[in-house]
Amino acid sequence: MRHHLRVMVTAAAISAGMSMFGSTPLGAQSGAHPSIFLTRAEGQQVRARAATAPLLGRTLTQAKATVEAAMRAPIETPPPGEAGGYSHERHKQNYREMQLAGMLYTITGDRRYASWVGRVLEQYAGMYPALGPHPLSKNQAPGRLFHQSLNEANWLVAVSIAYDCVYDALTPAQRTRIERDVLRSMADWLSVRQAKEFDRIHNHGTWAVAAVGMLGFVLNDSAYVNRALYGTKGDRSGGFLRQLDELFSPDGWYMEGPYYVRYALLPFFQFAEAVQRGRPAVRIYAYRDSILKKALFAAVNSAFPNGVFPPINDASRTMAVDAPEVITAVDLAYARYGADRNLLAVAQQQGSVLLSAAGAAVATDLAASRTPPVLAWRSVEYTDGANGQRGGHGVLRAGQGPQATMLLLKYGVHGEGHGHFDKLHFSLFDNGREVIPDYGFARWINIEPKTGGRYLPENDSWAMQTIAHNTVVVDERTQSDFVEKESEKLSGERHFFEVQSPSVQAVSAFAKGYWPGVTAQRTMLLLRDRRLPNPIVVDLFRVVSETEHQYDFPIHYRGQLIATNVGYQFFGSQRSALGSRFGYEHLWKEAAGRSDSTVRVTWLDGSRYYTVSTAAAPGTEVIYARTGAKDSLFNLIVEPMYLLRRRGTTQLFASVIEPHGFFSESLERSEQARPLVTGIRVLASDAEGSVVELTGPRGLRWQVSVTHGAASRTAARTVRNAGSSFTFTGNVQVTGLEPLP
Repeated sequence: MRHHLRVMVTAAAISAGMSMFGSTPLGAQSGAHPSIFLTRAEGQQVRARAATAPLLGRTLTQAKATVEAAMRAPIETPPPGEAGGYSHERHKQNYREMQLAGMLYTITGDRRYASWVGRVLEQYAGMYPALGPHPLSKNQAPGRLFHQSLNEANWLVAVSIAYDCVYDALTPAQRTRIERDVLRSMADWLSVRQAKEFDRIHNHGTWAVAAVGMLGFVLNDSAYVNRALYGTKGDRSGGFLRQLDELFSPDGWYMEGPYYVRYALLPFFQFAEAVQRGRPAVRIYAYRDSILKKALFAAVNSAFPNGVFPPINDASRTMAVDAPEVITAVDLAYARYGADRNLLAVAQQQGSVLLSAAGAAVATDLAASRTPPVLAWRSVEYTDGANGQRGGHGVLRAGQGPQATMLLLKYGVHGEGHGHFDKLHFSLFDNGREVIPDYGFARWINIEPKTGGRYLPENDSWAMQTIAHNTVVVDERTQSDFVEKESEKLSGERHFFEVQSPSVQAVSAFAKGYWPGVTAQRTMLLLRDRRLPNPIVVDLFRVVSETEHQYDFPIHYRGQLIATNVGYQFFGSQRSALGSRFGYEHLWKEAAGRSDSTVRVTWLDGSRYYTVSTAAAPGTEVIYARTGAKDSLFNLIVEPMYLLRRRGTTQLFASVIEPHGFFSESLERSEQARPLVTGIRVLASDAEGSVVELTGPRGLRWQVSVTHGAASRTAARTVRNAGSSFTFTGNVQVTGLEPLP
C-alpha cells in the first residue's frame, strides 16, 4: 500500500458578502463546476498565497507529493474485505487521493490530475454495480465497498468534491457512466436501501446526508438535496436540519462526546458549506443561533491542554485537535464567523490548513501575526440535551499552555450506542498528562487481526461499565443495570457551576435513579493557594439511601505506586478476579487492607507525584487492583487502580487530590515526594451541606463548605453534626485560602 501523507484537503470557500474574501460571487449558480467547496478563482487564490503563507505552502507541497506518488502506482480497486484490512484501507486511500487530485487540478490547472481522477472513477464504475451488501457487515448497516454504510458515506463525501473539481475535464460519456454506475448508485444505496440509517439522528446519519446532499449539489439534483436536508419523508423527521436540532445542546455540546463531534464536524461543515453556496436562503451558518460555531468551540474548548480530546464514551485516548475533521471546521469557522485568535492558535497547533480560500485566510493571518497566538480557553460549563435541560459537563482550568491543569466532570445524557454508564465520572489532566484517566474504548481501530478492526467484546464488558470509570459503584452493579434504553431515559442534573476567582472554582451535579433508592451528588473544586506550587482538587462525593448498600469508590491512575499508609495483604500468585460481572471480572484483586483513618495513596506519573487523601470512615476497605483478568486475548490495557469500599446508608467520600514534587531519572533527582496537604476530615455533613477541613504545614488550614440543597449564591446555610453547627453563605465557600495575587 502506498504511504499516505495526512494532508487536509477538504475544500472550503466563502460566500458572497463575507468581508474576509471580498465580494467575489462563489459558485451559487446552478450547474457550475467546481462550486460546492472550491471555485477556479479560489484555486488561483490558494496558488498565489502559498508563496507567502508557509503553512499553506507546506500543505500544497505535501498534497502534490502524495498525488504524484499515487499517479505513478497502479490503480487498485480491490473486492470488499475486512474492516481495517487491505481492501478497506485501499478504498479509503483512493477517496483521499482522488479528493486531493481534484483539488490540485482546480488550483494548478494541470490536467493530469483530472485525468487520473477520471480513470479511478471509471474503474469503480466497472466494479460497483456487481456488488451486493458487504459480506462481512455483521450487525452493522452494510455498505457495498465497505463493511458499514458509514464508510460508504465517507467515500462519497470526498468523491463528491473530487468529481465537482474535475467535472468539466471529463467527457459526457465518462460522466454518464460514472454517475449512473457509481455516484447515483451509491447515493441511492445510502438514502433508499439504508433509509433508516440515513434518517438516524447520529453521526452515521450525518455522514450519509452530507454525502447525498453534496452529490445532489454537484449533479444539480434537487431531490437528493431535499432528501438530505429534510429526511427521506421530506417532513424533517430526519435529515441535516433535524440533526442540527437534536444532536447539540444550545451551548453546542454534542451528545456523543468530544471524540465523536470531532468525527462529525467534517460532514457538518462540509455540507453546510455546500448548502450556503447552493441554497444561501437557508442561512445554514446562522441556523439555530449559529449552532455550528458553538459546536466547534465546545469541541476544542473541552480538549485537554495538549489538544487531545477527553475519551468520554467510546473514544480514543489520543485523538486530538490536529485531526483532519477539526482542521476543516476550524478553517471554515474562521472564515464564516470571523477572525478569532483562539482559532488561529488551534490552527497553529494543527500544523495544516485546508487547500481553500478559508485555509488560505488562516495561513495568511498566521504568517502576519507578530507574536504566536496562544490559546486562552476558560473554565466553562456546557449543558447537554437538545433543550439544554439534561445535565451537562463542567470544565475547570488553571494555568496556560500544554502543562496547565484541567478537570472535567461528566453529568449529561447517556449518548446512545456509544455512551458509557458513568454519571459523575471525572478526568484530571495535569503536567501534560491525563493523570486520572477515562478508559475510553476497547478497540484496535482498523487493525484487522483484532476482531476485524471493530469494537472488542471488552468494550461492553469493561470500558462501558461503571467500575471502569472514576465514579461510585453501588452494590457492584453498573448504572441502570447496563440497560441502554433505561439509561437513555435519565440524565445527570446540574447543581451549580461557579468560578469565584482564579483560586476558587467549583462544579456540582446529581445522579438520580441510576440505582433504585440511591441518589448521588458530586461536588469538585479546583483550588489555588499561593503557598502550594500546583492546583489541588477537593472532591466531595455523597451517596444517599435509606437502606444499606455497598459503595465502591474507584480511582484509576497511571504510573507507579509509590506509597500508601494502609497496611495490606498482597495476594501475588493467589490473586483472583474482583467479581464475576459488571466489569469486576476484568479486575485482578492484587492486595487489600482496612483502615479507620485517613487513606492516602501516592503514585508517580511522568515527572510529578500525585497523592489522593480520603477522609476517614470506620471499616473502610482498600482494594488495590489491576485490569487484565478474564482477558485471554490480551485486549485490555493493563493499568492500576484502587477503590475504597464502604457499607452503609448515606456516605460521604471526601478527598483531596494533590500534585506535588518533581522527579527526573536522568538527573537522579527527587523532590517533595510527600504531599503538603497531610490531613482531611469531615466536620459535618447532612442534607443541607458538607463541611470539610484540610490541614498541612506552613499554617495550611482550609475549610471547604458546599451545599446539598437548592442552589443559590446568596442563601444562608447551616450544617449540623453532634451538637456543632457550621454556617456559610452560597453554594460553596472556602476559608483559610491564601489566593493568588
